[in-house]
Amino acid sequence: MSTRTTQPPAPGSKTGGNKFDLRSGTLPRRFPAALLAGCAVVVAGVLTLFSSFGLILWALMTAVAYAAIIVATSVRVEGGRKAKDRLVTALVYGCFLVAMTPLVSLLYTVVVHGMDRFSPYFLTVSMNGVLPSMDAGGVYHAIVGTLAITGMATLLAVPIGVLTAVYLVEYAQGRIKKVITFFVDVMTGIPSIVAGLFVVALWIILFGPGHTNGAAGALSLTVLMIPVVVRSSEEMLRLVPRDLREASYALGVPKWRTITKVVLPTSAAGLTTGIMLAIARVIGETAPLVLTAGSSAVSINWNLFDGQMMNLPVFIYSQFRMGGAVNYERAWAAALTLVLIVMLLFILARLVGRFFSPKTR
Repeated sequence: MSTRTTQPPAPGSKTGGNKFDLRSGTLPRRFPAALLAGCAVVVAGVLTLFSSFGLILWALMTAVAYAAIIVATSVRVEGGRKAKDRLVTALVYGCFLVAMTPLVSLLYTVVVHGMDRFSPYFLTVSMNGVLPSMDAGGVYHAIVGTLAITGMATLLAVPIGVLTAVYLVEYAQGRIKKVITFFVDVMTGIPSIVAGLFVVALWIILFGPGHTNGAAGALSLTVLMIPVVVRSSEEMLRLVPRDLREASYALGVPKWRTITKVVLPTSAAGLTTGIMLAIARVIGETAPLVLTAGSSAVSINWNLFDGQMMNLPVFIYSQFRMGGAVNYERAWAAALTLVLIVMLLFILARLVGRFFSPKTR
């Protein structure tokens, strides 16, 4: 008579007495996503039933319902500690969506209204000889003015700002460092109209009243750009590890060469991003350019020092001020053009930062 021997169950097997499962007492991985989708459908149905459906109200009620249900379920299944973690996670994602909603709404509004007139014709002609009520004209002269004024402001502000940041991080000490930092912080909060008035007063002293041109507009934007470039560049330079500087000094490399060959290349990507933030800060300014560059130019002007120069922000303002369906369409199309220019500049900055940043391999 044969006897059958049974092997003891392996530890961790489903048939064993000592069941060991790392996912025991946790919600399924796809449960949060399924719950969010279910809450969105149910809330949409309830709001539609009461004829009060609205996108913002629907999103808010969906978020509240999801947070309440996920926390209650997590307390029941996973315990209070995991439930707190899920609550904080839901709040973080909710705050992110709240912060993104105005941006997405703004871009959607600009694209929807701007596409009515946005075309190659609109980008390649000016308003020279076009009456406000005519269904013609374009924004080419404003594009030229925007690129010329912003380009000159960048050429003036970036060297001053970056070199000031280098001085603050690498050389300045004691009271003078505190004084410079204080005034840079004060300049960061200066209203743009004040910068425009400052340049107008300076231009009157130098050239007399009535001399508005693109160079004056570029100078007013330079005043606004410098503190932004200084602060962003200073933070990027501080992120460079001290060990890199010490290693360079240990090899006998002088300080100026360490800065140009080690510190600046290491922080190139961050410096480029900071410069682009400064450009995005000033490229949409209207008030200082109305005072300095003028608001009545309708023809293409490539000379920054000769007469008024139109730019996209002032063009948008002037078109909305005149009113009328045609002018509103031109204003929205110009706003879309300005957004696209900023996006292209950021893409270019990313490419430049990637090209000049030190290779890790």
